[in-house]
Amino acid sequence: MTDFAAARRNMVDGQVRTADVTDRRLLAALLEVPREQFVAPALAGLAYLDLDVPVREGSSRRLLKPMVLAKLIQALDLAPTDRVLDVGCLGGYGTALLARLAGQVLALEQEEGLVNAAALSALPNVTVVTAPLSEGFAAGGPYDAILVEGAAEMPPHSLCRQLKNEGRLACVLGSGPAAKAMLYRRSGEEIGGRPIFDAAAPVLPGYERPPAFAF
Repeated sequence: MTDFAAARRNMVDGQVRTADVTDRRLLAALLEVPREQFVAPALAGLAYLDLDVPVREGSSRRLLKPMVLAKLIQALDLAPTDRVLDVGCLGGYGTALLARLAGQVLALEQEEGLVNAAALSALPNVTVVTAPLSEGFAAGGPYDAILVEGAAEMPPHSLCRQLKNEGRLACVLGSGPAAKAMLYRRSGEEIGGRPIFDAAAPVLPGYERPPAFAF
C-alpha cells in the first residue's frame, strides 16, 4: 500500500525544491494537499511521479508534472488578497494549492465530473464554474492572476484581457520539446510576455493552433 505522506515529501524534496521552488507558503501547501485525491482511485499510485498524470482512465486530460505546476504558481508571485482564475482545473489539485496562497480562486473546468467537489468544498475561498476553457471567465474578473493548467499553442491574449492592470498569467506556450513556460503581464492595454523555463504540457481543449489553410 502506498504511503502517500512519504510520497508527498519525496515529491517536494526530489522534484520541486531541486527545481528552484523556494516560496515557503507554496512548499507548505505542496506538503499539505493530498494530490492523490484529485485523480481516479485506480491512478492514485501515479500521483507523485514526475509525469503528467491522467485524471482518469481513458482521458486525455492530465495533471501537470509537480515541478511544472509549482514553478508556474511561484512565477505568479501571489499575494494573500489576490483574486485568481484557474483555467483547466481538472480535479482541483492546482486550485487547492492556489486557495492556500490567494484570497479568492475561481476554478474553471469544462468537463462535467472531473472536479473533486468534495475536496474543494472545505475551501471557503474557492468557486467552481463549468464553462468552455477557451473563453476564460470574464464575468468573474478582472483577476490579479491567471493560471493555465496546460499548454496553449497560441499566446493567450484573450485571457490576458481578463487581468487587472499589472495582473499576471502563467502558462506553457507551444507543444513538443520546443515549448516554454511563459509569464505574461498586462500593463494598461499592452500585454507583455517572457519565457521563464523550459516545459512541456498537454495542450488544453480550445487552445490548439487553428489548422493552416493549404492550397
